[in-house]
Amino acid sequence: MAAGTRSDAGPEPTGQVPDRHDRTTTRTRRRFARRQWARRWLSLRYVLALLLVVALAGTAVHMLLFSATMQVKRVEVVGNALLSDGRVREIADVPLGDQLALVDLGRAGARVGSLAEVRSVDVTRTWPDAVRIEVVERTPVAVVELAGRLRGLDADGIVFREYDRVPDGMPRIRPGAAAGTDALKEAATVVSALPEDLATRVDHVEVTTIDQITLVMRDRRQVLWGSAEDSELKAQVVDRLLAAQQASSYDVSVPGNPTYRP
Repeated sequence: MAAGTRSDAGPEPTGQVPDRHDRTTTRTRRRFARRQWARRWLSLRYVLALLLVVALAGTAVHMLLFSATMQVKRVEVVGNALLSDGRVREIADVPLGDQLALVDLGRAGARVGSLAEVRSVDVTRTWPDAVRIEVVERTPVAVVELAGRLRGLDADGIVFREYDRVPDGMPRIRPGAAAGTDALKEAATVVSALPEDLATRVDHVEVTTIDQITLVMRDRRQVLWGSAEDSELKAQVVDRLLAAQQASSYDVSVPGNPTYRP
């Protein structure tokens, strides 16, 4: 090449420079695709979760209503002393072999609760195959003779059991001809309000009407009680009178103004 001659060729290319716009577009498309997939996966998870819940619910329903594993195989009775287990089961009438989930606990409890000896009852399911009957029996506070039979009387005035003889230390109630159910309940309230040491000193309780109740002590002293009103206060007054005054009869029907006769 001659000196001073200028070449017309430009510099040789060193490589293609990526377009920034294309790179931005690619990244945007990728982010959009990821968001779309995330939304689809979230919806799919809800569907899968719903299917799982339905499957579990179906399995549970089948187990409860059709599985032999959850059929009644035994009836457990607890809390009873006066009543035998067999008697309670007979009255409850819980069918063995029925599905435990379908047993009518309310009806079984109502049947057992109708027994005079039962104060309260709670019937529950014990999974997977048992019914539990928990009985609270009545507690006698006195004995009453009705139609020639000695019967136990609880604090609510309910007659519920028989005795061959009067238990030691338990007062005996003697109702008069005019004494009805309400009078017996009043007498039971009076006896249940007596402190234990005083109750054991009572031979019997004479009941004429609901407001004419008399305690006859084992030493033959008599205490006119009146009605069951203020029985706790009357018991305190009687306890002090018996200790302080030797008399044949006492009147605490008005506990604020007690009297006695020699």
